[in-house]
Amino acid sequence: MIEYIKGELAELTPALATVEAGGVGYGLNISLNTYTAIQGKKEVKLYVYEAIREDSHALYGFAGKKERELFELLISVSGVGTNTARMVLSSMSPAELCDSISTGNERLIKSVKGIGLKTAQRIIVDLRDKIVALGITDEIPVGGMMAAPVNNKVKDEAVSALTMLGFAPAPSQKVVVQILQQQPDAPVEEVVKLALKQIK
Repeated sequence: MIEYIKGELAELTPALATVEAGGVGYGLNISLNTYTAIQGKKEVKLYVYEAIREDSHALYGFAGKKERELFELLISVSGVGTNTARMVLSSMSPAELCDSISTGNERLIKSVKGIGLKTAQRIIVDLRDKIVALGITDEIPVGGMMAAPVNNKVKDEAVSALTMLGFAPAPSQKVVVQILQQQPDAPVEEVVKLALKQIK
C-alpha cells in the first residue's frame, strides 16, 4: 500500500496532480482543497488512497491526512463512490463538510452534484459519530487564495477541471463565463466550486 508520495510537482490542474518521485510520474486525482493547498509549490507530499478495481487502478492524493480520512469515510457510505467523494471535497472544505454533517445540514450536502436527498441523509447518519471520534472536526481548511490570473486562463482551467470531473464542456463553459462576469477576480477553485453548485 502507498501511504504517501513525496516529490517534485511536475504538472497541476484543479483535478489532477502529477508528482515525480524516483523517476516515476504519479498521476493523482485531487480535490479543489488539495489543489489550493499545493498550488505554487515545487516539492509536495500527498497522502494517497488507492482505488483498485478489476478494470482500473486510480490514485487519489490529499494534502493532509484529515482530508484523506474524510474521503475514506465518504466512500464507506452506501451509494458514494470515489468520484462522488472527490466532488464533495471539491464543493466544500473539510471544515464545511464536517459542520454540515454534525449539524445535519442535508440541504448543503444535497447541493453537491450526484448526491440526492437519501444519500445526503445517509452521509449524515453514518458519519456524524465517526467524524467526532476521529477528531476531524478540528480541521481547518488549508491553503490560501491565489492571485487572480488572466480571466481566460481561469476560464480554461475551470472548464478543464469540470470536464475532468465528468461534465460536458459546453454547459460548463457557459456557467464558468457567467460566474466570471459576476466575479472577474475569482480564482479557479472558487469558480469551479460555484459552477459545481449551478450545473445540474
